[in-house]
Amino acid sequence: MNRPELQPVVRLREPRVHWPLLIGVLGLMVMGGLFIASAVLARPGADQLPFHRTGWFRQIIWYALGLGVGTVAVWKDYRVLARWATVLYGLSLLLLVAVLIPGIGSTQGWGARRWIDLGPFQFQPSELAKLTFILAMADFLSRPKPELQRPAIFWRGLAMALVPFLLVLKEPDLGSSLVFLPVALVMMFVAGVPTRYLTRWVGAVAAVGLILVVDVLWLPAEWQPIKLEPYQKRRLMVYFGRPVIPRDATEQERIAALRAYRDAAYSVNQALISVGSGGLWGKGWRQGTQNALGYLPRGVAHNDFIFSVIAEESGFVGSMIVLALYATVLFSGLHIAAGARDLLGRLLATGIVAFLFVHVFINIGMHLRLVPVTGIPLPLLSYGGTSVLVTLLAAGLLHNVYTHRRTD
Repeated sequence: MNRPELQPVVRLREPRVHWPLLIGVLGLMVMGGLFIASAVLARPGADQLPFHRTGWFRQIIWYALGLGVGTVAVWKDYRVLARWATVLYGLSLLLLVAVLIPGIGSTQGWGARRWIDLGPFQFQPSELAKLTFILAMADFLSRPKPELQRPAIFWRGLAMALVPFLLVLKEPDLGSSLVFLPVALVMMFVAGVPTRYLTRWVGAVAAVGLILVVDVLWLPAEWQPIKLEPYQKRRLMVYFGRPVIPRDATEQERIAALRAYRDAAYSVNQALISVGSGGLWGKGWRQGTQNALGYLPRGVAHNDFIFSVIAEESGFVGSMIVLALYATVLFSGLHIAAGARDLLGRLLATGIVAFLFVHVFINIGMHLRLVPVTGIPLPLLSYGGTSVLVTLLAAGLLHNVYTHRRTD
């Protein structure tokens, strides 16, 4: 009896490059370069500046540097990098403390002390702290399941998130500070920390949020249980649509309060107009009137409000392209997390995805008045050197997890 010949088993070689992740990142960089150029070239006299002094050219330089840093981050095994996680996290905390010291940290016009002036550029420690925190948290939570059931692990993980949260909040930078807590929550959930601890944490945060809303909307200024900067309170009042008018205010004080409310609401109202006026296809690159005529404040059009520029000039179609590119990056990150070779890789990938999602949700949400206005960059689209470098470094680490994934 003739036996059938055994067919050789053919193993398909999996690609070394995660193309969806790469395409998503490069697509966002192209969109960012185009529309940052549109935003900055709309300023009076911008066309007369040498190209090497324009914001769009500096952004391209940051893209190039970020790609270099991200490429380096791809090759060194993330398990080796994790050995330095605690050291990097500690250095980031020292930088967050240093930026609060007058003479080291530099301020902007509204008094926020968030940057360290390095001459040719300004470095923002809070952006780097987000990534080093993710690496340190992933390393901390990469332990056997029984250990994760201990209350001490939960409280130590919570403390790791609260320290940078409070330091960044002190700058003050509410938008960036809000990134740490949800990222930590997601990473703890994925690691296997008991949900009873996490639900209590969520309940406590919800209670603080409720107190904050009651404080802003109804309590007199002298009763404030949570101290807010005046501009932060104005932003919350704008979000809720209620001007800050004392009960015993005179007519002149009432008029002044209404004027201050309109001034505080100006940026978000112009952003809404920009998004809505783009229509289906938009007005065309560099043809947006909100941006060109200065209705969208020029100081933020290329940064926190870059999505408004994109929506006005490329319309609903361009906005959907942006969301599709972000979705590609985020779902690529989830795919990489699912295929990670160990818990450390899975937590690192999940933390990076959560970090990017929080940034995208808060920034785009404030354009649509879904969340209050906060100063948080839109990854790879907003102008800014530190943000670009950290985001591309995060993308490199994400691909690192893919490069060293399971092969069986």
